[in-house]
Amino acid sequence: MPEKAKSKISASRKLMLKSLLLARAKEELEQEMEKKEEQKANYLDEKTPPIEIAGMSLDDLKALCKELHAKIDVVDEERYDIQAKVSHNTREIKDLNIKVVDLRGKFKRPSLRRVRVSADAILRSLLGSKHKVSLDLRANLKSVKKEDTEKEKTAEVSDWRKNVEAMSGMEGRKKMFDAAKGERL
Repeated sequence: MPEKAKSKISASRKLMLKSLLLARAKEELEQEMEKKEEQKANYLDEKTPPIEIAGMSLDDLKALCKELHAKIDVVDEERYDIQAKVSHNTREIKDLNIKVVDLRGKFKRPSLRRVRVSADAILRSLLGSKHKVSLDLRANLKSVKKEDTEKEKTAEVSDWRKNVEAMSGMEGRKKMFDAAKGERL
């Protein structure tokens, strides 16, 4: 496999290029937003011409109001239809998401129980019927005699005042030091 060549561009150069790209993207985004605003303004100018009400009689104004109300009703019907379609589509999307989750198979996993298995059983399951050697893992453990630990406890439990008197002074400290030294060896 060929070794991947290192980039010849330094980190500072990469950072500068990245900042330039981000600045350029920001400019393009602003231009796009301005273009959309222009399109929106052009559309509204086209669809809603200015109303000349100067010099109109009362009957003409009433007719104009009725005409505007009719246009408002048409726009409201369209808005309601579009809103109904959107809500229908969102419901359908939710239903489809639920079906996808169901098809994916999100089942509740059962709680696992701890099972004690011996080393022999593990080897038998791994090696199959070829496994005939019995491993006794406890045989290799170090055995400790209980008698030794009981003697040590009884020695420590003896009268503590005698122990303090024996250890007092410099000679006592030397004994403690020698005892600690002997335990390490």
